[in-house]
Amino acid sequence: MEAEIFSVSQLNRYLKQHLDLDPVLNRLALRGEIGTFHRHPRSGHCYFTLKDQQASVKCVMFRFDAQRLSFQPMEGMAVILKGSVQLYEKEGALQVYVRDMEPDGLGALYLAFEQLKKKLASAGLFDPALKKPLPRFPHTIGVVTSPSGAALQDILQILSRRYPLVEVRVYGAVVQGNAAPASLRAAVAKASQDPLDLLIIARGGGSAEDLFCFNDEQLAYEIFRCPIPVISAVGHEIDYTICDFVADLRAPTPSAAAELAVPDAGQILGAVADFRYRMTRSMDRRLEQSAQSLLPLQHRLSRYHPVRILEQSAQRLDEVSSRLDRAVQGKIEQKTQEFSALTGRLQALSPLAVLGRGYSITQSQGRTVTASAQVRPGDTIVTTVKDGSFTSIVGEINHGTEKSNAGRKPSSPGNAGGSAGTGAAGAE
Repeated sequence: MEAEIFSVSQLNRYLKQHLDLDPVLNRLALRGEIGTFHRHPRSGHCYFTLKDQQASVKCVMFRFDAQRLSFQPMEGMAVILKGSVQLYEKEGALQVYVRDMEPDGLGALYLAFEQLKKKLASAGLFDPALKKPLPRFPHTIGVVTSPSGAALQDILQILSRRYPLVEVRVYGAVVQGNAAPASLRAAVAKASQDPLDLLIIARGGGSAEDLFCFNDEQLAYEIFRCPIPVISAVGHEIDYTICDFVADLRAPTPSAAAELAVPDAGQILGAVADFRYRMTRSMDRRLEQSAQSLLPLQHRLSRYHPVRILEQSAQRLDEVSSRLDRAVQGKIEQKTQEFSALTGRLQALSPLAVLGRGYSITQSQGRTVTASAQVRPGDTIVTTVKDGSFTSIVGEINHGTEKSNAGRKPSSPGNAGGSAGTGAAGAE
């Protein structure tokens, strides 16, 4: 008996009918991990694959059902689906039509997260007024993370590139698993005792279960008590943990935390250079303005400068000195001429000049004899002539033409002396 020949469409329709009538496939609960995930931008329908270690199956969740989800499905998330298995006849593709979805194992964890978040918020751990400001130029930064994780390498690379002056201290901790909360608390407590300017708590991306250790209540209080400003950088941008809310600043990624922690040295140098240029220009303009306003003062000062006054005084002194010299010299010349005239007159009236003309001077007892009555016979007289003097004894006195001997004998011719001058006594 020959087998019935089906067309492709007949086969797909046959398979679809059998799948639609299967009670198990119509009320299916399926566990797996989301693989490739895509939400259509227009329709809002979600297309993804669900996989385990051996196989995968295509899934579709229409917009009406996707809008009721309380979380955002992501690649790598473990979920439990509820729906039915159907065949897409056009392509003969087997698909799971998803009506509902929940995180696998995260239902209780998510509830615990929300409850703890509400509790800590009411306790004031998330109060924005208590957030500590980040230092603008930190010297030492602590990093709490896995020493072997990629997050640490990203942070170190960015810090060294942006701000090479900063010193980084790594506080190694377990960032996944049951031992992670205690390890993170110990690392934060140790960092709190060191002289740090800033502390970064970081971990790379992962599933919600991997990041759940950062929702520990005691870790939240340890961060809250930390005297150092804290940046939380856990997971990716869409991941939120309790650490993000209690920290002083949340960074979407560890790399972003490094960029937020330090300034860009290149930008600082550029700003400094620009400021220096603007300051230099401003100082040049200020100096030019000051120089212009100083010129009138310099001119005024030059007029009253002590050196200028001394120079002018010295010049006036030179002029007065020259005038004084000329006046003194003229006075000297005048007096010299007057002296010469007086000298000539004096010489003309000098007794010595008279003596040179043949006259003599007779003195008796130191007085000049000008009349015969001033001497008597027998007096000693001194006669001065041009070239000397001699002494005589008065013998006879003639008063005019009258002669008198005064009872004396005539003296010898050797003792006689003639007298010169009007009224002088003659000697015998």
